[in-house]
Amino acid sequence: MIEDIQYVVAGRAFAGVLATPQAEPRGGITVFHGGGGLGDHDRMQCRRLAELGYAAFAPDLFGEPFRDRAHGMAVIGALVADPDRLRERAIAAWRVVADRGLVTAAVGHCFGGLVALELARAGADVSAVASFHGGLATRAPAQPGKVRARILICTGADDPHAPRDARNAIEDELTAAAADWRMLVLGGARHGFTLEGDAYHGAADRRSWRAFRELLDEVMPEVHQSAA
Repeated sequence: MIEDIQYVVAGRAFAGVLATPQAEPRGGITVFHGGGGLGDHDRMQCRRLAELGYAAFAPDLFGEPFRDRAHGMAVIGALVADPDRLRERAIAAWRVVADRGLVTAAVGHCFGGLVALELARAGADVSAVASFHGGLATRAPAQPGKVRARILICTGADDPHAPRDARNAIEDELTAAAADWRMLVLGGARHGFTLEGDAYHGAADRRSWRAFRELLDEVMPEVHQSAA
């Protein structure tokens, strides 16, 4: 079942979609959207995860429709420039599943990949986060001992938004923070390799999804092993 619900950030209502499995959910996953906002790809991911036995919630992090590309870039830029505000929204969205008493994970694509990383950097009690072709840089690096989540970064070797120096920088950041992290760099893959379009890369899509399932297997093994 998938339904529209609302969640609250600093007294303001935001929208989202929640997919639940037929049986009692054995875990909860927050699905963070890309720069285009909450859309069909995120709903598909929620349904896909619900079929595996998870309650999956995809929030709208922007809280407003974009008038045009320039408006959208301004909204995204303002959030990226203010990690505290971005993390406040990410944590409020994550609580939709966390407050159900579920073991939780988060995953994001593009802009959402950065949001998933910011959730981990914020020290949320989330078991695992995964970033698919997301931005890696932050203005508020992870602090030693604060990151609780196991982190998976799946990135394309040819992604201009995550070049080698950015990959090296986040390796250094997460290592200094004593975080449990891993990075899958996919040769020939560009930004957006899991999304329909010219950048789609089937092998990278399959390998990153498999890596995400393996990460879930570590933190929620009963769910993964019982799912087809």
